[in-house]
Amino acid sequence: MTETVTLTDHDSVRDWAAARMGTPAIVDVSPAGGTQPMLVIVFDQIAYQDQDQAERAQNAGGRELVEWSDWFEVFDKEQLALVVAKDQPGVRDSWYELVRR
Repeated sequence: MTETVTLTDHDSVRDWAAARMGTPAIVDVSPAGGTQPMLVIVFDQIAYQDQDQAERAQNAGGRELVEWSDWFEVFDKEQLALVVAKDQPGVRDSWYELVRR
């Protein structure tokens, strides 16, 4: 089993994501729209896809790239922590899990 590290400090979370070219995003998973955000971090080319999309209902699903400040607002409000694989020399694992603190 891989050892894990739990991150709650904003700078630590941002640094971990930056080292893996990760970008913060929010997915709205609520039936009413705009009421149940799910945080994700997207990696690689997904983060660079064109964000110009036709207008759609708020609850139409999909991922919206956001600023770290918006992402951390939800992160703190929901009292979440980021669990990641402990860094190992020569390995850049992008596995993560968001859990309650």
